[in-house]
Amino acid sequence: MSDLPPVGRDGWRTVGIASAAVFMVSMEITVISLAFPEIREQFSEASESALSWIFSAYNVGVASLLLIGGWLSERYGHKRIFLTGVSIFLLGSVLAGFAVSSEMLIGARVVQAAGGALQAPSGLALVLAAAPPARHQMAIGIWGAAGALAAAAGPTLGALLVEAFGWRAVFLINIPVIGVALVLGRRWLPNTPPSPGTDDVDLVSVPLAGVGVGALVLGIVQGETWGWASAAVMGSFALGLVLVSAFAVRSSRHPAPLFDLELYRLRSYSVANIASVFFAFAFFGWLVPLPTLIQSVWGWSVLTTGFAIAPGPLMAFFVAPPAGRMADRIGNRLILTVSGSSGAIGMGLFIINFGAEPQYLSDILLPSLFIGVAAGTGFSQLVGAAMRDVPPHQYAMGGAGRTTAFQMAIALGIAVAVAIIGRPAGPAEALAAYEDSWLVGVAAYAAVALIVAAFYPNKPVATA
Repeated sequence: MSDLPPVGRDGWRTVGIASAAVFMVSMEITVISLAFPEIREQFSEASESALSWIFSAYNVGVASLLLIGGWLSERYGHKRIFLTGVSIFLLGSVLAGFAVSSEMLIGARVVQAAGGALQAPSGLALVLAAAPPARHQMAIGIWGAAGALAAAAGPTLGALLVEAFGWRAVFLINIPVIGVALVLGRRWLPNTPPSPGTDDVDLVSVPLAGVGVGALVLGIVQGETWGWASAAVMGSFALGLVLVSAFAVRSSRHPAPLFDLELYRLRSYSVANIASVFFAFAFFGWLVPLPTLIQSVWGWSVLTTGFAIAPGPLMAFFVAPPAGRMADRIGNRLILTVSGSSGAIGMGLFIINFGAEPQYLSDILLPSLFIGVAAGTGFSQLVGAAMRDVPPHQYAMGGAGRTTAFQMAIALGIAVAVAIIGRPAGPAEALAAYEDSWLVGVAAYAAVALIVAAFYPNKPVATA
């Protein structure tokens, strides 16, 4: 018998609904990569630069709106904003699935991003409110397992959907799942009152945060397309730094800031967020380019490639829930140290083993399982570690701040990997370039383990 308090039926319903939503939203980060060749063929009249916005619009939109989504969740209640976000994401998925032009598809991706930015912080806040504090890590473990599996399995699911139904299916698949989550959410999610002190929020900070973060992410995701030294990229970075700096100054002085910088005085929050930046940088910088390597060097089909990388996501799915239960008992520090170490080993095995001749067991399966362990213990536990000491009335705000940094790290990890890999002339050059990018990943995973082991406080902050 467990000596920890139960979550209860209503709590499990909330966790299940929020997990279903975060699964579909997280999948959109990576599933598009396998559908992109067909999309490019469908809209052949559009330039490569224009088509790149199919990726960029979603990444920029989510990152720029998360802090605003967190405030709206606390201002109007988590359930209301969660259901609004899920509805908007559903609308964007329908528009994307029936897009008749590249412009319409890009616009639909912006709509999806707005829904995702509302759903993420409010969904996390609902999960935390649904479980007693002693079971938070387990609840987040399940919610995080859904997000980790979706992001990691995106290429595999994308390959299956594109092969069977065409590129539109990667968007239309959202309709039944999100539709069910929306119906059940209206019926089962608990009504949550607004958090105190949100009426007089600093509205000047809304455009400063939205445009500032969006400009930084825009510079990152378009760096390879526009040129890292181009006026457009440098201008995006300069604008973003100026506006984010102004946002930080106002947030430190305003009595009701859009984001409370005092959260970073919580050592658990600041250390876990720094570690999560390195984690997202390493994981997505590895995952997103990997299918291209397998197809170009080994000549495998899209579908075979999708199945080849599936064991890693499955490992993450099975590891995350028990890791959450363990964290409820022993804390996050040891688990996250193992996570970073496992990721570094997996990336190291890719460098040592991957060669020009297909050797699936040693070249992909074994290292992917190590990275699957890292994902299963890392994605959810980094959330739990960051949110452990955040006051309940700031769950959505804290979650929005954490996810904003995470989204920026995803964009940066992919951009750096693509810049390192470049456009190799042949298989030998491709292998050398990918090994260089994996070496960066080893360093980033090692940083996760070292940062958490050295600085994360394993005991919660005492509350009065």
